[in-house]
Amino acid sequence: MSDVYKGYRGEALALLKAQGVRVWSDADVTTTRGQFTGIILPRSETADDKHIVLKLRNGYNVGITVNTVTGIKEIGYREAHYKIPEKEFPYDPRKPRVKLLGTGGTIASRLDYRTGAVIPAFTPGELYGSVPELADICNLETEKLYGVFSENMGPEQWVGTANAIGREIEKGVQGIVIGHGTDTMHHTAAILSFMVQNSPVPIVMVGSQRSSDRPSSDAALNLIDATKTAAESDIAEVMVCMFGPTSDQYDLLHRGTRVRKMHSSYRSTFRTIGDIPIAMVSRNKIITLRDDYKRRRSDKNVIINTNYEEKVSIVYYYPNMKPDIIDSLIDNGYKGIIIAGTGLGHVNKPLYPALRRAQEKGIAMYMTVQTLWGYVQMFVYDTGRDIMELGVVPGANMLPEVAYVKLGWALGQSSDLIKVKEIMLTPIAGEITEREPHNGYLIYQGGIPEVERFVSSYWK
Repeated sequence: MSDVYKGYRGEALALLKAQGVRVWSDADVTTTRGQFTGIILPRSETADDKHIVLKLRNGYNVGITVNTVTGIKEIGYREAHYKIPEKEFPYDPRKPRVKLLGTGGTIASRLDYRTGAVIPAFTPGELYGSVPELADICNLETEKLYGVFSENMGPEQWVGTANAIGREIEKGVQGIVIGHGTDTMHHTAAILSFMVQNSPVPIVMVGSQRSSDRPSSDAALNLIDATKTAAESDIAEVMVCMFGPTSDQYDLLHRGTRVRKMHSSYRSTFRTIGDIPIAMVSRNKIITLRDDYKRRRSDKNVIINTNYEEKVSIVYYYPNMKPDIIDSLIDNGYKGIIIAGTGLGHVNKPLYPALRRAQEKGIAMYMTVQTLWGYVQMFVYDTGRDIMELGVVPGANMLPEVAYVKLGWALGQSSDLIKVKEIMLTPIAGEITEREPHNGYLIYQGGIPEVERFVSSYWK
């Protein structure tokens, strides 16, 4: 198909031809729903033929149904540029070395002409061409480890990333940034907190909720702040660096074992659960919010331990759950089960025989709470006591996903359930805390007068 109509077919292609307009035309589109002005974008080869796509003046894309269009007028033409301008990243011997390891996700982007998808820029030159502020912070080096959506991250990628971190620390980098898709970033942050211990430098995970081709993208600010943290911060832990408030003010640094993605689309989606973040970071400064973090050191000593048992599952309990859910895990050779139970850590009685069978098979079982905030307290009610008698161990206030990856890691160290229990219940990277702070659980319920007054003083 001609590049003039790249990606269009069927009804949409017929409309463009009839109106005499091309892909990348700057056009006024009149429809039964009003008039739109913008650039006609190429379509994905897999897209339908019922819509044309327009990039509006405000930067957002809109799909317009073909049968609503009454006229299109070409008022200009934009040449397509698919590659981000690349500039040589300047070297300054006075600045620290930071290594950016890519696993996937979007940091800086360009449009893929074939599919219409956004493809991340990655080389130092591309990143400098897109986010020149990085050169004011450090000497940046990059390495693409993987190029996968975050839902495809798993043990193979976790192990590879941990080993890559170890190699870079041995080479003497002053900080490490890991580009990652946001959907499972908290899983990767947690497992790296166990696989990479005693790091002498910051390890900062970063991503973006909105890609760089969107005017509301959080990619640049997140990348700048993550790089600043890796280069300058004295916090030598695995952290997640993402938007703090919904506006472009600062990022928060969340401990890798206490963070969770809490909203599907908000830029401020990541929240520290049952605790408070480690720090706030902006282009001008890093403000620590607590002092119990591990400090940066000048040595290159780090412990990389990537042994991992993949046959571990997480089960979210729901009313009327049947025992065949647990039975299927037993029958398929699973070595560990994390349960996200109700309340203080409960499941129904019909599951008891299956739990007993799992206990007899030597399967490690741990209870967490699906409330996310709070501790497992299985001594309070008979239900909890009965479940413990069936071999289920209370997991304190570990988040379910954190307990899941930690159990896989613990079973990678030993098959002895006593040793596994010792590993699971011994805090390694802040995954279990003695208490939750009074301000670690804050939910502002909209509609309540006092909350509305408070929010209105900040929400402009």
